[in-house]
Amino acid sequence: MGTLFLVATPIGNLEDVTARALRVLREVSLIAAEDTRHTGQLLAHFNLHTRLTSYFEHNKHEKLSQVLAALEAGDVALVSDAGTPNLSDPGYELVRAALAAGHAVVPVPGASALLAALTASGLPTDSFTYLGFLPRKGQERRDLLAEVAGQRRTLVAFEAPHRLLAALADVEAVLGDRPVAVARELTKLHEEVFRGTVTMARQHFARKEVLGEVTLVIGGAVAAARPAWAEAEVQAEVARLMGDGLGSKEAARQVAERAGWPQRDVYRIASRTEPRVGG
Repeated sequence: MGTLFLVATPIGNLEDVTARALRVLREVSLIAAEDTRHTGQLLAHFNLHTRLTSYFEHNKHEKLSQVLAALEAGDVALVSDAGTPNLSDPGYELVRAALAAGHAVVPVPGASALLAALTASGLPTDSFTYLGFLPRKGQERRDLLAEVAGQRRTLVAFEAPHRLLAALADVEAVLGDRPVAVARELTKLHEEVFRGTVTMARQHFARKEVLGEVTLVIGGAVAAARPAWAEAEVQAEVARLMGDGLGSKEAARQVAERAGWPQRDVYRIASRTEPRVGG
């Protein structure tokens, strides 16, 4: 029983290929490639001569049985044009079929435009939502953005260069003028990561021809600020806490935190507040 290896390949700079990836690509009996011409250039650069077969969006169903047959005889590697396969690329059905047939499926990690853009964006990376390629049609794109408008996680999406300005316009219309990073040509000679607001990004890219695949990183939604308490509410709560035995400083600290007031202003109120006497 062969193993299906999911092999990440460089997204631009060939120095990003791993030693393990090269070894696997050399040792497998077949490489299923999204574009055999593109992958052929990579293999030629590293003097690899492994047999190639095409496996892309429009032939993946008819090629599935061929790749599974190859797995019965030996190991197979799945690669995309660039980066990590099976992220917005053909591969999901193959992985599922290989697992169902009892084959091991092993990732060979490496370059990823998604992670490269996210980590260089300057936006929060502790939690994010990956949207894949944004829809081509404007209404569908706006509908998708509306679905995630309330998420506080950072949003990451792929976009084609000729649709970037339209996509940014929809981001601004649906999500507002949020902070963004627009990464293109990552790891290549003309790499660019633009950081700013959506409005700034639209102005920047309207002045130039956009080339190369684009990764958009969009700031998450910001929680609406709670309205500050009225002065009468602050006075009443300070009096209650001091009546329960808290000192004026601690009462001021607690109330300021909850009321949206500067602590020094609450402390002034606390300083002239007499504790309520229970009875």
